[in-house]
Amino acid sequence: MKINTAEFIISNSDVSKCPLERLPEYAFIGRSNVGKSSLINMLTNHKSLAKTSGRPGKTQLINHFKINNNWFLVDLPGYGYARVSKKTKEVFQQFITDYFEKREQLVCAFVLIDIRHEAQEIDLEFITYLGEIELPFCIIFTKADKISKGKVAQHIAGYRTALLKNNWEEMPQHFVTSATEGTGKDKVLEYIAGVNEEIFKSNDSFI
Repeated sequence: MKINTAEFIISNSDVSKCPLERLPEYAFIGRSNVGKSSLINMLTNHKSLAKTSGRPGKTQLINHFKINNNWFLVDLPGYGYARVSKKTKEVFQQFITDYFEKREQLVCAFVLIDIRHEAQEIDLEFITYLGEIELPFCIIFTKADKISKGKVAQHIAGYRTALLKNNWEEMPQHFVTSATEGTGKDKVLEYIAGVNEEIFKSNDSFI
């Protein structure tokens, strides 16, 4: 897939105010400082479509970007903020949960995980939550250029082992990426293109 247009549409914290268009949505979410904004900018060929910041927790709203006029990329607040109050975390968590559980246009979530670290409990808990609500998702491992290929493989294996211990039958679909080097861009976009093709071919609720 080639991205020709990427347009910011709306930011809000109320699922009922999300775009009414019946277009498939792909949500991107991860822990603070996982490199989400850099990844989104890399995927869309824009240097500043998503705002990057050295301060974790910068994204605090549901942000919709229309891609190629036929699907939405949704930039969500992270989980596990480093510098926001407990009350703010609870508000974020509620509208994130509302979005995942109520948004009919959402067809897939991409859970971003920093590959530099061994399996983190907070990531495993979030993956388990998505499994419990039966929401289709993929894992995107970020910052692969920061460690050796051997370490990348070792850390992915660690997640596989942890998930299998938690009664997962297999490792979820996953991608290894680097926003700096462009690694994984084509594979992620090809996956989205494939899902879109199946949706528009078989599901008349998306027009």
